[in-house]
Amino acid sequence: MKTIKGPGIFLSQFIGGQPPFNTLDGLAQWAASLGYKALQIPCNHQGIFDLEKAAVSQIYCDVIMEKLADHGLTISELSTHLEGQLMAVHPAYDLAFDGFAPDSVRGNPTARQAWATEALKQAAAASEKLGLTAHATFSGSLAWPYFYPWPPHNQTLLNEAFHELAQRWRPILDCFDQHGVDVCFEIHPGEDLHDGATFERFLALVDNHPRCNILFDPSHLHLQHMDYLAFIDIYHPRIKAFHVKDAEFAVSGRSGVYGGYQNWVDRAGRFRSPGDGQIDFNGVFSKLSQYDYDGWAVLEWECCLKEGETGAREGSEFIRRHIIPVASRAFDDFAAVSEDRTAARRMLGLGAEVSHD
Repeated sequence: MKTIKGPGIFLSQFIGGQPPFNTLDGLAQWAASLGYKALQIPCNHQGIFDLEKAAVSQIYCDVIMEKLADHGLTISELSTHLEGQLMAVHPAYDLAFDGFAPDSVRGNPTARQAWATEALKQAAAASEKLGLTAHATFSGSLAWPYFYPWPPHNQTLLNEAFHELAQRWRPILDCFDQHGVDVCFEIHPGEDLHDGATFERFLALVDNHPRCNILFDPSHLHLQHMDYLAFIDIYHPRIKAFHVKDAEFAVSGRSGVYGGYQNWVDRAGRFRSPGDGQIDFNGVFSKLSQYDYDGWAVLEWECCLKEGETGAREGSEFIRRHIIPVASRAFDDFAAVSEDRTAARRMLGLGAEVSHD
C-alpha cells in the first residue's frame, strides 16, 4: 500500500487583491506557515501563474518550482476548472459563464470554446514541464438543464449531448496522454459528469481513455445522497486527485437537494469546513489508502459559516491527522508459518504432492 501525500491546498478561494494573497510568493509563504506541503494552482490568474509561459518555457517552470521549494512546497496539480467549464456551455448559461473567458472571445461561443481547448492543451504541456502527473478540471455541461427532465426524458437529446462532449474532449485527452498527465474531472453538480453513471457514460464514449479520470470530492456526492465510500470501491482505479471538503444535509420540510434558490447558509445541504460536517473522512482516507491512492489530499475550502483563513489553518492539521502512514508489513507476520508446499499439504492431511498442471 501507499501513503497519501499532503496536506495540499487549492488556492482559488484565497487569491485576492491584498498581500499575501495577491502573489504566488505571498500565497506560498502563507500556506507554508500553516503547514501545507503543496499548492493546487488555478490557471486563470496570470499574475499568480502564467499558463501560456509555463506551456513553452522550462525555465519559467523551473523558477516557479524553485520559488515554491524555498518555502518547502511543491505543486500538487494545476487546475483548469473554469477553462474546462467553457468546453461545453448550454445556451442557458452562455452569459453567466462568458466572464470566465478573456475579453477577446466573449460573446462568441465558438471562439470561446477554441480558447478553452488551447488553454487545456497548454495546461498539459505545463504540467509535464512541472513534473506533474494529474490535472484538475471540470467537464462542462450541455445536458445539465435537463438533469430532472420535463418534458419527459429525451434519450436522443442526451445521446447528442454526451457524444458532443466526448468529441470535444477526445483530442484534449490525447494531448494529455502525450504529456503523461491524467485529466481528473471533478464529479460535480452543474457538470455533465456529476455522478458515477454520467462518468461511465462519458468514459465509454471516449473508448475508456486511460487519461480520463476522477477528482474525488465526497461533499458533492453526499449532497446528492450518494454513498461516497462505495463510490471509491467502484471507481478507485480512476481516482487520481482528491479534494478534502466537508458537507452536511439536514432534512427539511421547506427545501431539499435542489436548494430552493436559497443562500448557502439557508439550504438543507451545504458545504462546511473539514470536520464541521457529516463526511466520514476516517472512512474516506482508509478506503483511498486501501486502494493505493498515492496522490495529494488537497483542501478545498468552501464553508457557509467559517472564516476562510481559519478553515485553512484548521484544514492543514485535519488532513495531517487523517493521512494514514501505511504499514510496510502485516501485523500478524510474527506468527507466520512456512509457505512450503510440502508442509502445507501435511497441514491439510494430504499425501504426496501432485501437479496442478
